[in-house]
Parts: sequence; structure tokens; C-alpha cells
Amino acid sequence: MQAWRASLLWFDPHADEPHPRYEADGLLVTAAGADGVRRVVAVGAFDTLRAAYPDVPLTERRGRLIAPGFIDLHIHYPQTDVIGSPAEGLLPWLAQYTFPHESRFADPAHARAVARFFCDELLRQGVTTALTFATSHPGSVDALMAEAEARGLRCIAGKVLQDRHSPDGVRDRTEQSLRDTEALIIRWHGRARLGYAITPRFAPSCSDAQMRGAGELATRYPDVWIQSHVAENVDEVRWVRELYPHDRSYLAVYERFGLLRERAVYAHGIYLDADDQRALAQSGAAIAVSPTSNLFLGSGFFDYATARAGGVRLGLASDVGGGMSFSPFATMRAAYTVGRAAVRGDGRPKTGVSLSPFDLWWQHTAGAARALGLGGVVGSLAPGSEADFVVLDPAATPLLARRTAQAESLAEWLFALIMLADDRAVTEVVVAQGAGTQIFTGGASAVHAGPPPLR
Repeated sequence: MQAWRASLLWFDPHADEPHPRYEADGLLVTAAGADGVRRVVAVGAFDTLRAAYPDVPLTERRGRLIAPGFIDLHIHYPQTDVIGSPAEGLLPWLAQYTFPHESRFADPAHARAVARFFCDELLRQGVTTALTFATSHPGSVDALMAEAEARGLRCIAGKVLQDRHSPDGVRDRTEQSLRDTEALIIRWHGRARLGYAITPRFAPSCSDAQMRGAGELATRYPDVWIQSHVAENVDEVRWVRELYPHDRSYLAVYERFGLLRERAVYAHGIYLDADDQRALAQSGAAIAVSPTSNLFLGSGFFDYATARAGGVRLGLASDVGGGMSFSPFATMRAAYTVGRAAVRGDGRPKTGVSLSPFDLWWQHTAGAARALGLGGVVGSLAPGSEADFVVLDPAATPLLARRTAQAESLAEWLFALIMLADDRAVTEVVVAQGAGTQIFTGGASAVHAGPPPLR
């Protein structure tokens, strides 16, 4: 067993909305199971719990905040080197940058090098679970899974399916792509903390035969994940309408092929209607809200009010490389901006909302876990959950220290962290599996500005 003393933030793992718990002086107790995975044994007030665990070795982190490891609900590891590339919109960006870069992943050595950097960067930013696109090359999945396994990360990834409307170098062959997908499922799904996601790139890139095969695999392997894109960009939506004139909507294309179910996560979902939201809610599929990517590519503003009213599961995602940062703080900041917007992006108005700091944090932890069907497994720090967590320094920069020291409530304190923090605030990351579970990523600050009492 091991115990950590710090301020603690954790969540109800099964709630449909944020239910945060907080202790200004807390104790987190963890223990490794027979499977080698460390789980939370107890979490709560230090004075209460220490008496119950008096002999457990104690790691002192007073003045710091321990919170669940962040979950990135949609990210492209092969686009690590594309981040920050200018373009006039989604489709030109794919053609000019993404596809040429992804073609390089035919080289296993290149795939391994990028996967190594990618996994290290996730951990440096405090991300301990990621739902990840690879490329159309099976070796790109092998490279990522091997690197994630070596670090004890919970990683869900899949080979991209794209047998049409794609250039040479990334376009795959229909039947071979499906055989490769099944082989990768057998090789990686359920190994260590890894999972497989059947990954049609997006409806325009996949023939009916490939989509049908993906749906058949999803039926054959009901515990794997499904990931793709939907209703991200007005030009993309228009293109899907031309390709599938008989389907009611973009989302309906996936539904027709059996790809709308629990453990299905669709990125973006900006241009969905009430019927789409009803289908998502009824199926248990989720939307990965990707605000920095949507802002960077000019795609639009996600409609939180309508999605929430429709009962849609959702969580936050960086969408690197369309997204501008691996940092969960950057994503939460952008989500707040997107939520406040009163337009959607296609001329239709939407209701602006001010997302609370608890809501923003929940979307990147327990809410994202719920969207993945992993509520109670990751993202909460509730007893029984896997012990992935971050140690955050509220005085990592002079401005952050000054602002957090003046906060008059926990909500204000957390909001300041979201708005002002970056990777410098992430001083340690602990993952639940592996020999080297503590990854030190930053230095200690001179000023300790612990959070205020909860009010």
C-alpha cells in the first residue's frame, strides 16, 4: 500500500453530471492488485483516514492538488508533427498536411519514434488515458500499443480505415483492411491496459463494403470501441450529403452500418439535429468535444445546451494535430470559450452557456470515462478505481500563484487553474500499472498556494 497526503479532488464515477468531492487536507490510499494494477483503496479527509491506515508509507504533497489523471477522448498520434500547420479549413488541411505525414507511418521506425514522443508528451501533460487514431498502416498501431504498454498507460487505439477518397500512401484495400483490423484486435485488445477501437476515418473515406465490414467486426467483438468523426465542418457535412443522399443525416450513415452503440465515440458533432442527439442518447454512443481543433480549423462552436438537453454523453478531447495543444488546461479553456458562443458556425444560433470549473474538469476525467464506458475504472479516484492521478502545483508560475492565493472559493480557485495553468503545473503523474509509476515532470515552486476550504 501507499498513501499520498495533499488536497484532493475526485468525482462520483457513475453520475451523469459533475458531482465533485474535495478535501483541503486529504489522504489517498492505493494498493496493487494481483493483476499488477494499483487501485484506490480509500480517499477522504486525512485526519479520518490516517487513523485507519497508520502504517502505510506516506508521501507528503501538502500545498499540491491531487486529481484524477486526465482522459483525452479523441487524439491522432500520427498528427503530432502536423500540429500548428496553417490551412484554410478541415479538408484542405487534411490534403496539404495530414495525409502526406501519415503516409510516412509505413516505416516502422518512424512510427516507433513518433509513438515514443507522443506517449511521453501525454504523460508530461497529465493525460493517463487516451482514445487514439493511428494511421491506415497496421504497424502504426503496433508501435503505439507497445510504447503505451511500456509506460502503463491506458490506451485505446485503432488502425484507420480509408479505402476511398484518399491519396496513395494512406488509402488501404477493403478486405485486407478488415483482416488487419481483426488481427490487431486479437493481438492488442485487453492486453495490459490496452483496448482496440474500430476506426473508420470518416464516412467519406470508407466504401459501403468497408463500413459494412466494420459493423460486422463491431458485432463480433462487442467489447471493443468504435471511433470516427461526425458533423465537424460545413463543407464535410455537405460532402456526406452528396455521397449519401438517402441517409437522413451524417450520423445516420454510421447507424445504418451498425456503428452506433455503447463504446462508440464520435469526434466533434457540431452540426447534429434533435434526431441525431436522440439516436446518440438511446444508443449510448458519445461525442468527443474538440474545442481547440474546432477553433483552429474554423469548424464551428459545439452546442452544449442542446446536447445536454438531448442527454448526449460527451467528454473533452485535444484532437491533436488539428487541436493546438496536448494540454488539458488548453482544452478546458477553449471549451469554456466555445460554450459561451451564441453561434454554431452555419448561421444557426445556439444558447451560450458558462461551463463551471467542476463541469470542465469532469468532462476531461469522469465524464470522459463515462463516455468510454469506463466509469468507475478511470477518471474518478473513487475507491476501486485505477490509481491514475496527477499532482498539480497551484503556484507553478508567478501569475498562477498570485491569482490562486486570492481565490475566495474552491470554484474560483479551480477556474483560475484552468485559465492560467499549463504543463508547468503538472509536477508528477502516477499511472496505475508498471514499475516506474511516478513520472516527475516539473520542479517545486517557491510558494505553496493550496486551495481554500470548500464553500
